[in-house]
Amino acid sequence: MTPFDIGLASFGVMVALVYLGFWVPFALMLASYGGVWMIKGSPVLAGKLLALAASETISSYFFGVVPLFVLMGYIVSVTGMGKDAFDVANHLFRRLRGGLGIGTVGANAIFAAITGISIASAAVFTRIAVPEMRRHGYSKRFAVGVVAGSSVLGMLIPPSLLLILYGLLTEQSVGDLFIAGVLPGLLLAGIFALGIYLTALLRPHWLGEITFDPAKGHLTRRELLAKGLPLGALIALVLGGIYGGLFTPIEAGAVGCLGAIVIGLIRRKLSLRDFWQVLNDTGLVTASILFLIIAAQMYSRMLALSGVPAGFGSYIATADIGYWGVILAYIGLVIVMGTVLDSSSIMLILVPLMLPVINGFGVDLVWFGVITVIAVEIGLLTPPFGISVFVIKSALDDPDITLRDIFAGAAPFALMMLVVLGLVLLFPSLATALI
Repeated sequence: MTPFDIGLASFGVMVALVYLGFWVPFALMLASYGGVWMIKGSPVLAGKLLALAASETISSYFFGVVPLFVLMGYIVSVTGMGKDAFDVANHLFRRLRGGLGIGTVGANAIFAAITGISIASAAVFTRIAVPEMRRHGYSKRFAVGVVAGSSVLGMLIPPSLLLILYGLLTEQSVGDLFIAGVLPGLLLAGIFALGIYLTALLRPHWLGEITFDPAKGHLTRRELLAKGLPLGALIALVLGGIYGGLFTPIEAGAVGCLGAIVIGLIRRKLSLRDFWQVLNDTGLVTASILFLIIAAQMYSRMLALSGVPAGFGSYIATADIGYWGVILAYIGLVIVMGTVLDSSSIMLILVPLMLPVINGFGVDLVWFGVITVIAVEIGLLTPPFGISVFVIKSALDDPDITLRDIFAGAAPFALMMLVVLGLVLLFPSLATALI
């Protein structure tokens, strides 16, 4: 077998292992080790190459942002700010059918402007919004689908981990990328809200109780200020500091953590016991995420050795398919790879590969970054490797809701993301108008 054939075979083995119930990182590691062994002909060399990939991954300064944003997300959650965002958004949309679901989308948009990481949003609102929607009669699939779909806003609305990584890979201004993500992020939130509203009209049994009660979710002006001002202050601290040049986006994670701690102490909602639990939860989630990233990096190295990404990339680059053919083929490849690889790994594999090709067409790299992030984020909701879906499952305390239920509930939101992706492709000004 050629290395290319081995790469394709390992891909099939990895997918089969995932469907057989293997934990995704183990499936990635086993497929990677077997693939490198077959390519290089030495199990010892395979082990050393994969160990090198692991050490280089966890020693990267960039990935230090993961525990910081996860910690900030948990502090925001334990101090009640995540619930405050949900209450404020629910108050604003309480007069609409499906207002609880729309409020969840709005709360995720607010939360995204604080944390910038999808998995934090997924973990927080699984605990806050899913029980509330289920209590009001939402079907289990629709309730978890709303949270899974709206959680991806964290990677598009600034600050965004993926936009930071893309900026590092392409040497583009992270500030410009953040600004470019604003309109598409708000458009995506709007499309999600519209989808929920139409579902309430066309499939009311999915949402249970649809009668309007103006008192439900109502907040007085004082309550609205008490819940909204701390959120606004934290958003202003994180984003204002970045845009004002006071600190880097990665340092924003640490500053945001400090700001969340101060707000929690002022409101007397962060006890020593709570903080210890937050540190433990942050450690567990960070370990899981980094273990997943390490496994994905191992798999990326194996694929690179096999020549599979280069082969597909070369085919796209040399095929006589024109500008739109290249763009659409690239997006299709990103979405397909999103079914088995994490977001960071897809970018690390494909962006450097496609950058020379895209530059040859004179493409605006900021716009290209936005469409890349949207396409990558679709992979967070698609089986078998939808990381947001696995985070929601791990955060749920309900054995009756299966992975199949969450993937099924997230499917309509993945389709809505395709619609937004199409709009940004057709109208690049959606990404570049504010720059």
